Order: sequence, then C-alpha cells, then structure tokens
Amino acid sequence: MTEHPQAIVLFDANCPFCRKGISLLRRLDWLKRLEFRNMREESNWPETQTSLSMQRMDEEMHLVTPDGQVLAGFSAFRWIAWKLPLTIGIVPLLYIPGVLEIGNRAYRYIAKNRYSLVACHDGVCAIPAKRAV
Repeated sequence: MTEHPQAIVLFDANCPFCRKGISLLRRLDWLKRLEFRNMREESNWPETQTSLSMQRMDEEMHLVTPDGQVLAGFSAFRWIAWKLPLTIGIVPLLYIPGVLEIGNRAYRYIAKNRYSLVACHDGVCAIPAKRAV
C-alpha cells in the first residue's frame, strides 16, 4: 500500500462539541490520512502557503493539505469527505450547485454556536431538550 502524506486538521480542543467531532473523524479515518492538532497551541501550527490566524481558526476548523494549502470550514469538510471511505459516497452531493453556499452558512452557524449546541460533560455530549414555549 502506498503511503500518503497526512493533512493536518486544526481544531478547537477547548470545545467539547469539536472534540466529539474529531473523535468521530479519528474513528472514520481508517487510512490514516488525517492528523489532528489543537489550534490553540501555536507551536502545533504547520507551515502553510498562507498565514494562519487564531481569530479565523476560532471561527472555523482549518485543514492544511499535504502541499500546504489551507482550507477552512465547509471546504475543509469537503476535502476530508474525499479521504474517508465511509463518506466518499456523499462527495458528489457536496458539489451540487448551491450546496457550497448552504454548507458554508450551516457550518458558520454551527461553529459560531458550538459551545451552546450540545451540552457536554466528562466527554459525554447530549442534545439539549427542547424548551417549552
């Protein structure tokens, strides 16, 4: 089997929702195409074609491809989907006209609200109950 260089996923390790997402990605990454690093530690940042910004990484997950290209948010998600055996089947759907715009909006909403979307304690996350109106 040919060895492939890994992409680096820079994520918010202070965020329980993000940690759960990364845990899922680790389990799906059978081919070991991804390396995961805490974006909060600048010493973890790889060399890239464009400079990285803590403020931007706090807004969206970033991925650095093996050739140093930087992708963020939904674009990073699409790149990852190409690399994971269980998600390769949805890749064509991610390129339907309009999906990029919808995906970007949805990703930014989730990222902006990530600390309040899911209640997480001791590594266990639960979807909050709907509030009575």
